[in-house]
Amino acid sequence: MKTFMFPGQGSQARGMGADLFDEFAELTKKADKILGYSIKELCLEDPRRELNKTQFTQPALYVVNALSYYKKIKDTNEKPDYVIGHSLGEFNALLAADCFDFEAGLKLVKKRGELMSQVKDGAMAAILNASKEEIENILTENDLTNIDLANYNTPSQIVISGLLDEVAKAEPFFQQGKILYYPLNTSGAFHSRFMQPSKEKFQNYLKRFKLTKLNIPVISNVMAQPYDNKKILETLSSQISSTVKWSESVEYLMALAKDSAMEFEEIGHGDVLTKMVDTIKRESGVITKVDSKQSSDDQKVGSRKSPVSQSTNAKDKSTVSSENSFKDEKPQANNDAKNLVSEWNLKYPIGTKVKSTIMDNDELETRTEALVLFGHRAAVYMKDYNGYFDLNELKAI
Repeated sequence: MKTFMFPGQGSQARGMGADLFDEFAELTKKADKILGYSIKELCLEDPRRELNKTQFTQPALYVVNALSYYKKIKDTNEKPDYVIGHSLGEFNALLAADCFDFEAGLKLVKKRGELMSQVKDGAMAAILNASKEEIENILTENDLTNIDLANYNTPSQIVISGLLDEVAKAEPFFQQGKILYYPLNTSGAFHSRFMQPSKEKFQNYLKRFKLTKLNIPVISNVMAQPYDNKKILETLSSQISSTVKWSESVEYLMALAKDSAMEFEEIGHGDVLTKMVDTIKRESGVITKVDSKQSSDDQKVGSRKSPVSQSTNAKDKSTVSSENSFKDEKPQANNDAKNLVSEWNLKYPIGTKVKSTIMDNDELETRTEALVLFGHRAAVYMKDYNGYFDLNELKAI
């Protein structure tokens, strides 16, 4: 059995889709007409530094994911048994399942990105090496009532989302023992109760479109279960303000395969989801095969467990570090990141003035030492910016 999975915001990078736009020229032209700008120029050149802005990121990823899917079908004539997408990527999963056509999906994503970009005074942070229960206890004990759990990415990587001041206030409580806290560069409290007004606006917009019966089962971020054809509008609109249950969704799919391996193949740019799935399997005590453009080696098929037993086992292993969870999948890439971090920290102390080589901005100042973020990304946190920058994109002044 095979699942195609589509990445969401955070997977974007300049140069993505380079081999797709000309091959699917008609669809690219339709995208330009809907968006009012050149999607090819945005993805390949990003001349106005817009690719990392939510209202541009989401349409760009949707188009690249969609063209990647059409390319896959064209080359192999292979359709998956299941589809799944991480947050924004769920729109591509629904597209693959024939819920709507390319143009309708892009209009929906354009509106979604615009609504989410307008949300202010919110913040998000990734918490590593803590279980759902541990995070909830810390929030309760410290009266942090305006923070929700936004993304269950893996058993040991959960994203919190809430009011800006409160998420910042939470940082010291998540910097104890093996628990790590990483602020994310977002302006809004995505996938939390504070997105309810955006959810209601999007739901009203969604009612203009005809959503048809799914031809392939789509696993919902909201439920970690297949979409109900009678509740597509309700489920899709709820996604903006609901938790992304990615880890539970992957566990559900693994359990469906029973005695055979569920193969996961990432369709789109990068391999963020491939890494997450590999981590979920390791921390759940299940080893199966993961397909991706970067990694297609077969791994030993292990025993299959039910979602309940997997979740229990995951809690026992919630202190496995993100860095260790990736070390066997791409050792060279991980070592390169470690070496880059070591060299940076030897040369540049905290407080170093830097400039970004890909953004037009004033000089920045580092607030922390460099570190390997999420097991593969060499990065450093910037003072007054509330986010991490890749070391490869920085130049010391």
